[in-house]
Amino acid sequence: MGGPAAVDTGGGQGYAHLIDMSRPWYKNRRLLALNGWLALLLITSSTNGYDGSMMNGLQSLDQWRAAFNYPSGGMLGLLNAIQNIGCLAAYPFSPYLMDGLGRRFAVGFGATLMCIATILQTASHSVGMFIGARFMIGFGLTFAAAAAPVLITEVAFPSQRGPATSLYNSLWFLGSIIAAWTTFGTFNIPSSWSWRIPSALQATPSVAQLCLIWFVPESPRWLCSKGREAEALNTLAYYHANGDAEDPLVEYEFEEIKAAIKFDREVAANVGWMSLIRTPGNRKRLRIMVAIAIFSQWSGNNLISYYMNKVLSGIGITDGDTQLLINGILNIFNFVIAILAGLLCDKIGRRPLFIASTIGMFVFWTLQTACFALYSEKGNVAAGHTFIAMIFLFYAFYDIAFTPLIVSYTVEILPFALRAKGFTVFNFALTLSLIFNQYINPIALDAIGWKYYLVYVCWLAFEAGFVYIYVIETKNRTLEETAALFDGDETAARLAEDAAKRAGVSDHISEKDKGSATEIEELRI
Repeated sequence: MGGPAAVDTGGGQGYAHLIDMSRPWYKNRRLLALNGWLALLLITSSTNGYDGSMMNGLQSLDQWRAAFNYPSGGMLGLLNAIQNIGCLAAYPFSPYLMDGLGRRFAVGFGATLMCIATILQTASHSVGMFIGARFMIGFGLTFAAAAAPVLITEVAFPSQRGPATSLYNSLWFLGSIIAAWTTFGTFNIPSSWSWRIPSALQATPSVAQLCLIWFVPESPRWLCSKGREAEALNTLAYYHANGDAEDPLVEYEFEEIKAAIKFDREVAANVGWMSLIRTPGNRKRLRIMVAIAIFSQWSGNNLISYYMNKVLSGIGITDGDTQLLINGILNIFNFVIAILAGLLCDKIGRRPLFIASTIGMFVFWTLQTACFALYSEKGNVAAGHTFIAMIFLFYAFYDIAFTPLIVSYTVEILPFALRAKGFTVFNFALTLSLIFNQYINPIALDAIGWKYYLVYVCWLAFEAGFVYIYVIETKNRTLEETAALFDGDETAARLAEDAAKRAGVSDHISEKDKGSATEIEELRI
């Protein structure tokens, strides 16, 4: 039924020889259907991206500023941050809903709340009502955004899992692009519909999900964890092997999933929150997850994403049309770079992308700071124009790792039993970082101007050092093998060997394939 299933600690795919390469995936009707359902899940991220760009654009609309009493400083920070405060409020509940009722149900529940909240946001006639609606959008987004990437990772075809999950966060920019150009298009409407139309369109992804989510396949890993193994096998067979439950790849995946869940229960019967710090492997995971969550928001990107009008006004570009045009072009640029990086993550690898990203951000943020200082101190117009180019180059390097990889890398390094809780911790750290930035950035910019950029110069240097030391390579592995890396390559080998034997794919795995513990450290170099 196939050759030996190996655990390639050098990054090779132990399951590669089990995949039918006789025709491309886009000619396989069921894989096309599966990827269509994944696309429905991927647009969850667009809701969040839409919100950030919409709030950026609304700040350039006189009608919106007048409707809410020209917010600035702390009030402007609150209007931006309240959605993420809503996200924080839902985090204690989302992993239990995901693990208890399923990934698919959690996405549908979140989409329902966001649809209701968007109606309230669009109909707002006071700043209090607008804030309340945005809080509710954030509350619903937590359930959908926590479950969607996990479901994508757990149901995707093995060779497409990395790029598919990496596309999740990249589609943040799809929402951002739509919002940027929507606010640009409604800029000249002489009524409150100039901001109500962009607000109403925020519900579009949630409406689509609410109608179609019940046709999306549930996670085979979740089904196995609930004792519904026949349903899990049928799902894998239907989408990964055209319905053939005896296909070697399906048998291997199915047995490895069962082995991983069994192993998790053996070594951690109690999978509560304390399990995240109970073992050395879990502490390594937690350290990296929290770090990249914070880095994704504290790299200077949110200074630009949420306060573009303030940044551009600081270099003399005060015309609303011009600000919205730059915002729209920047989002298209970001989208293209992030998509390309996400699709190439299995070829280039996660670690090289993270290293290149942090070093590039440090270089171009430093140049940004110099340009901002020259314009602010000496009125150098050329430096002001160069500053805009530096924004684009900074984002190019941000986009190659911190857009496509932060979600996919976090989800894949977590074992099934801790995936929902671990991803919640990641999102909690990310949201706390985002709230802090959204509230502090406008205050700091008003207080010290360009000197605030120096804080991020120092921080980006620290990020580059952390990533070089701690981020390890995970490309081209099954989900179970990737998660097991942090527990030692012997664990990964054990899972693969057990799965291969049970599936009848191989009677043995060589000592070479089992690898050595030192190879894990060598992956960092």
